[in-house]
Amino acid sequence: MPSLNLHLFSTPGKDDINDVIEASRPYLEDKHDPIVAYLPLGSLYAERWLELNETAFKGLGRLQMVNTELMRQKEIEDILRDASLVYIPGGNTFLLNHRLHLSGISLYLKKKIQAGLPLVGFSAGTVLCGPNILTAASMNTVGTSFFDGLGLTPFNFSAHYPLDSHGQSVKDEWLADYHFFHDNPILMLSDGAHVKVDGKKTTLLRGEAWIWRKDEEKEKLEEGKLIVL
Repeated sequence: MPSLNLHLFSTPGKDDINDVIEASRPYLEDKHDPIVAYLPLGSLYAERWLELNETAFKGLGRLQMVNTELMRQKEIEDILRDASLVYIPGGNTFLLNHRLHLSGISLYLKKKIQAGLPLVGFSAGTVLCGPNILTAASMNTVGTSFFDGLGLTPFNFSAHYPLDSHGQSVKDEWLADYHFFHDNPILMLSDGAHVKVDGKKTTLLRGEAWIWRKDEEKEKLEEGKLIVL
């Protein structure tokens, strides 16, 4: 039975997108000319990064970039239907979510991923996977009223979580307001962290990350251990 295959990062790699490539490799390397559905919808300037991403995936998969302003819903759904992997990079989380909902593909994307289409995402692409995007650090410059995420995990996400104590205290004070209104835990990923969701199992594969459950102290996660609610 198909299950979730998510690889979620705070950053795509160290000065490159190598972490994204390595996470994608097992889903692509044994296929003939596999398609990677590339959704850089959190960026106003996605074309600037297209060549870099195409070069990184060269010999592994063929990127098909989704543009919700220029493509009809059916065109986007056709790309997702044929894809072996969906890749959602960073940017403005509110813009990303706004475009997904406005284009009408958010529900179809969720269903495809729930049916087993692997997803690799970082930053905004990671935050999108939670029940909502309210823990995103982006400004809602687009003025969206769409705040529901893909709901692929019970956790909300906070990317680029600081490693220094002062930075963490500032971030924690800001994130505490979320738990005033919502009950689900927050996973805070530092740059370099890699979380894998395999079905109902969520594991920190690498890096530093914390979980913050409502009315509890935040807990630092151990590499290789399952993350529980």
